Amino acid sequence: MAYKMIQVGTGGFGRAWCERFLPPNIKDGLVEVVAAVDINPDALENARTNLGLRADQCYTDLGKAFAENHADFCTVVVPPAFHESVVDMALSHDMHILSEKPIADTLAASIRIAGKVRAAGKKMGVTMSHRFDQDKTTLRQELRSGRYGRLDYLVCRFTTDCRTFASWGRFRHEIPDPLMIEGAVHHLDILADLAGAACDTIYAQTWNPPWGEYAGDSQGLVTLHFGNGSHALYEGATTNAVGLNGWAREYLRAECERATLVLSRRRLERFAYDPSRSWHEEAEGQGEEIPLLQQPKWANTWLIEKFVRWLDGGEPMETNVEDNLQSVALVFSAVESSRTGQPVRVQEYLAQARQAVTSAA
Repeated sequence: MAYKMIQVGTGGFGRAWCERFLPPNIKDGLVEVVAAVDINPDALENARTNLGLRADQCYTDLGKAFAENHADFCTVVVPPAFHESVVDMALSHDMHILSEKPIADTLAASIRIAGKVRAAGKKMGVTMSHRFDQDKTTLRQELRSGRYGRLDYLVCRFTTDCRTFASWGRFRHEIPDPLMIEGAVHHLDILADLAGAACDTIYAQTWNPPWGEYAGDSQGLVTLHFGNGSHALYEGATTNAVGLNGWAREYLRAECERATLVLSRRRLERFAYDPSRSWHEEAEGQGEEIPLLQQPKWANTWLIEKFVRWLDGGEPMETNVEDNLQSVALVFSAVESSRTGQPVRVQEYLAQARQAVTSAA
C-alpha cells in the first residue's frame, strides 16, 4: 500500500520534486500525495499539473493542510531557515519526515530537530541527492571494491558562474555562507562518504570577491583530514568567470595506492599504477573509462524509495537525520574555521554543540 504524504514546497526546487522525483515513485505504488503546500499560490500549479492534485488539495496555509489531511509523512522542500517549523508541525501530527538538505540553517537547529525526531519515535531522512547520483555511486563502488588498495587523498572541484543576484536562487544570495550551506553541504558529504570515515579536522578559507552579488561568502578552499588517515581538498566557487564543473558535473579525483580514479563531468576513468615505469605521466581524458552503473532511479528519486523501504521496516537510509548530523557538522565547522582562521576538530565541535543545545533545553 502506498504511503500517504504531503508535499511541503512546490516552487523553486519543489518544482523538480513535483515534475521528476515523485512521479516515478507514485507510478511504482510507493507514495500517494494527498496534499501540497506553498506560500506562493502560483507555485501550487506545479502540484496540480504534475501530481494531479485538485484545487482543494493545494494549500498556502501549512497548519490547515496538516489538519485537513491524514498522511504518513511529509517532505520539507523549503529554505533551511524554515525546516524546523515544518518538522515541528509534522511531529505534532504524528508524521515521519523526508527533508531536503541541510537539516536546518544552523547546527543548533539541526541538533534540536534530530532530538525532537528521536523523542517522538519517528523517522527522518535527508535527501543528500548528489551522493546518490549515478556517477558518484559508481566511484564509491569502485573505491569500496578494494581493487585499488588504500585511499590516500581526494580532490573535489565545483565551479560555476552564478555571480549575479538571484542567478543561484534569490535566497542563496541573501543568506550568510551560501557556498557552505547550499553547495559544500553536498560536496563535503560526498568526500566524507568516499573517504569512508568521519572527519577529524577541517580547515577552511571562504570569501566573496567584489563581483559576487552575495551577502555571504561564495568562494572557498577547504582541507579535511579523516579518522582513517585519508585527506581531501575541496575547491568551491560560485562567482567564477565560467563554470568548469557545475552541479552534477563535479570533478572528483581519488588517489589510491594502486590507481588514480578521475571523475569529471560524469565520465569516470582509471589510471593504473605501473611499477615498471618511473615518472609515469598521462593526461586526463586518456584513462581507461569505467562504465557508470545502471539502475532505474538515482538521486532524490532513489532516496524517496530508500525512505519508503525504511518505513516498511528495512534498514535505515544512509542519510537518516542522526547520521546526517555529521554532514551538517562539516559545514558549520568549515564556517567556524573560516571565521577564526584556525582548523576545527569536527567531532569535538559537534559534541560541544550537542552539549550547548542540551543545556539550553
